Amino acid sequence: MIRLCLAATLVVLPSFAFAADATAPVREIMETVTKNWADVADDNDDPPAYVDYFNDEFLPRLYSKDFAAKYREAAKYPAYEDGGSPFDYDVIAMGQDGCTIKDLKIEAQPPAGGVTTVRTTFDNTHCFGEREPDWKPAEVDFNVVEEEGKAVIDDILRPQDGDPGSLKTEMQAIAREGANPTPQDGETEEDVSPE
Repeated sequence: MIRLCLAATLVVLPSFAFAADATAPVREIMETVTKNWADVADDNDDPPAYVDYFNDEFLPRLYSKDFAAKYREAAKYPAYEDGGSPFDYDVIAMGQDGCTIKDLKIEAQPPAGGVTTVRTTFDNTHCFGEREPDWKPAEVDFNVVEEEGKAVIDDILRPQDGDPGSLKTEMQAIAREGANPTPQDGETEEDVSPE
């Protein structure tokens, strides 16, 4: 009887382990977000460097292979001429300006179809002054899947006004537009052809 109970526990335990670990990559990224947005004294001549959420350390370790491939494709078309990120804003804090991260909550939702949504909410507008009566904390959801036995982020969702705000969809659009640029006012087809 004891062996049967032990065997049943070993079968059930991995499913509980994944549910518990689904927040691990999200916690690591949100810790980085919090550090990136920490207050730095005005007289600090050596502020900490901004850490890219998709750097060479994080991308292969914390993100799914599909997410990493889509990021690498989008990164071929950096937002600025000097290279770097395909984004011209912080995709998790959802802007270029913001306050320190306060009241961060990280909660795994029940898994569905092999995906665990890890919901984060936080306040990064508290320093902007008076708020609208219907103000709500920022919400960023991370779709976490299991790959090669570990929890990895497969998409980052920034839901607003009924739009899920999928980062994977945004990366695909960046790659598509970068590969097939359209002329702006005053440009010719030759001015915008991909290199």
